[in-house]
Amino acid sequence: MTIRTDHRHLYLQVIDRLKTDIDTGVFKENEKLPSEFELSKSLGVSRATLREALRLLEEDNVIVRRHGVGTFVNPKPLFTSGIEQLSSISSMIEAVNMSPGTLLLRADESTPSEKEIESFGCTEETKMLTLERVRTADGNPVVYCIDKLPAHYVPKDFVENKETSLFSALEQSGAIRVAYAVTYIDPVGYHEEASPILRCGSETALLVLKQHHYDENDRLVLLSKNYFRADKFSFHVVRKRV
Repeated sequence: MTIRTDHRHLYLQVIDRLKTDIDTGVFKENEKLPSEFELSKSLGVSRATLREALRLLEEDNVIVRRHGVGTFVNPKPLFTSGIEQLSSISSMIEAVNMSPGTLLLRADESTPSEKEIESFGCTEETKMLTLERVRTADGNPVVYCIDKLPAHYVPKDFVENKETSLFSALEQSGAIRVAYAVTYIDPVGYHEEASPILRCGSETALLVLKQHHYDENDRLVLLSKNYFRADKFSFHVVRKRV
C-alpha cells in the first residue's frame, strides 16, 4: 500500500493516492479517515508529508477536518454550475438526470412596502407574492427558496401547479423574460431555519444566493434568497484577465 516514489513531491503522490481511494470507494463519502499515524504508516510517508497533503485536500474541499473528532471525506456535489450562467434550479437538477420537485411551505400576498414599490416600480395597490418552497431532487430536499415578486407576474394557478418552475411561470405570458440577475453569495454554517428544512446536520454548510432578477428592460421582476446544500451544489466562475 505504500507510495511508489516518482519525480514529484511525495505530498502530491499522497494527494493522488487518497483521491483515487475516494473515487474507487476505499474511503466513502462522510466516512472518517484512519488516524494520521495509521495513514502515514500505510502510505510509507512521514506525518509531515501527510499533513501537507491533507491540508491541500481540505483546501480543495475533498476532505474536512473536525477538531477533536477526525478527518472525513466530503460528499461530491451532485450539481455544479457556472455562477455566470443564469439557469433555473429545475434545469440544474434535470441536467444530472434527476427529477425536480417542489414542496410548498407558504404562499402569502401582502401590500408592498415603500422600498418594494420603489424597487419593483409598482403601486400601493399591487399585491406582492411571497413564496417559501423546498426544491427536491428525486424526492430529497436540496434547496430552500424564499421568493418575492408582484403576484400578477405569474399565472393564478402557479401556486397549485407545483411542477412549474418559477422562471417558466414568469415567462409563460410572454410579457416577461428574465435576462440577468445580480447575485450575492454567502457561505453559512448551521442555519436554525433552513438547515432542519433541508435535513442538514451541524456539519453541513449552506450556500446562500441572494438574487435580484431583471428583465431585458432592466426592470426588477423577482427577489430571491435560496439556501443551497453545499454538499450537493457547487458554483464556479470564469474570471478573465483585463
